[in-house]
Amino acid sequence: MPDDEKAPPTGGASEKPSLPRRFYTDVTVADEGGGHAIQLDGRPVRTPRKALLAVPGHALAEAIAEEWRGQGDHIDPRTMPLTKLANTAIDGVAGQMDAVIDDVLAHAKADLLCYRASGPEALLEAQARHWDPVVAWAGEELRAPVTLTEGVVHVAQPESSLGALRTEVERLGEFELAALHVMTALTGSALLALAVARKRLAPEEAWEAAHVDEDFQISQWGEDAEAKARRVARKRDFDAAARALELCES
Repeated sequence: MPDDEKAPPTGGASEKPSLPRRFYTDVTVADEGGGHAIQLDGRPVRTPRKALLAVPGHALAEAIAEEWRGQGDHIDPRTMPLTKLANTAIDGVAGQMDAVIDDVLAHAKADLLCYRASGPEALLEAQARHWDPVVAWAGEELRAPVTLTEGVVHVAQPESSLGALRTEVERLGEFELAALHVMTALTGSALLALAVARKRLAPEEAWEAAHVDEDFQISQWGEDAEAKARRVARKRDFDAAARALELCES
């Protein structure tokens, strides 16, 4: 938000929030603070912790600016996932990247793709079809072979593989790391997130792979409206993170 305006909330809530009215007309991108800053009527937007909302790439900044331009009479943070991600990168990742990397690696230690069902056959086939190529890619390209198991009992992963994955993640800048962390948390798989980052999978393929078990259950028992709404919201954040990764390269 501009320095003299109160920042709207950036996260969702179980109850519909009271949305602030739109108070600006023009949204522009300006070179400021060593990055590309979002400005509302010429005044800089601030994160919830009052840092300058500036991102490293002009394409990413323009995409964030479009979210602000697209607001109607009120500002709805739920329709601004790139802004939310930028706030997270600036307020929550910058300065504590090691802790964020550790959290990504914690997911890798219990990666979704390593835990296979015992049946039925249709589910086993779906898991193998979506997951085995990513597991093979991680072993060959990232030099991070992983151990598979049946059921949910924890299986330890090779330390050499976890080290290789850490090296891969450490190459990312703070905005890329924020995006990777979001995708990892939403899918339960560091391998799927890295596959998107390395362009081994399209975002839609990774999202589908992450929901093999859930989709199988839906095919058997159906899906309730509340669960569907949660999934739509999570997909919006996943897509924004994947888009941010791509835009960081522009």
